Amino acid sequence: MEESTSKEKILKKIRLALINTLGNPFSNTDFSSPVYNDFSDAPVVQFAINLNEAAGTFVYCDNEKTMVNNLKVLMKQKKWKSLFTLDEKIASLLKNEGIPVKNKPGNPEKIDVGVTLCDFLVARFGSVVVSSALSNGRKIFSFPEEHIVLATASQVVSELKDALTGLKKKYPEQLPSQISVIRGPSRTADIEKTLVMGAHGPRELYVFMVDDL
Repeated sequence: MEESTSKEKILKKIRLALINTLGNPFSNTDFSSPVYNDFSDAPVVQFAINLNEAAGTFVYCDNEKTMVNNLKVLMKQKKWKSLFTLDEKIASLLKNEGIPVKNKPGNPEKIDVGVTLCDFLVARFGSVVVSSALSNGRKIFSFPEEHIVLATASQVVSELKDALTGLKKKYPEQLPSQISVIRGPSRTADIEKTLVMGAHGPRELYVFMVDDL
């Protein structure tokens, strides 16, 4: 009596399947059609809606002055004593407006509130695209308890593929070694299926958007 292992049985089925090929049952399918429906609102509005649905906070500002004032209000509400950023332009702007800023590299685990820029904002998912090419560095996106992103309306794209295309144009010589997509505060439900916020990153995400920086 001939015996065969489970592996041999599987390989036999694969060989038979390759020999007796069938025609494509979905030959009339149009794979070039969009997967998602069109937006009912402008991409900026759709981004704000989807960010809020992902437990993030969207703050639209008319100009830099309004942005700074909104930051001051948020700092007072949250009782933050200072903000941390590695971006010199952000640090200079905030310091000139009287906001205490820390911008010397140190132990990232001791940073409470990190302020960064971003590469793009994806309206479809309300997500933030960041890369290691930004002056923020890699760790500031993950270690602070609170993450504030400063962005412009022109950085909003409809789909993730548009952000990837934009990254190729922004960094034509070589793509950054790290590209991350952030959708709301970090969360996990791995432990007893209980949702925990801030398990492996910021517990709160704020996106301050202005027309121009």
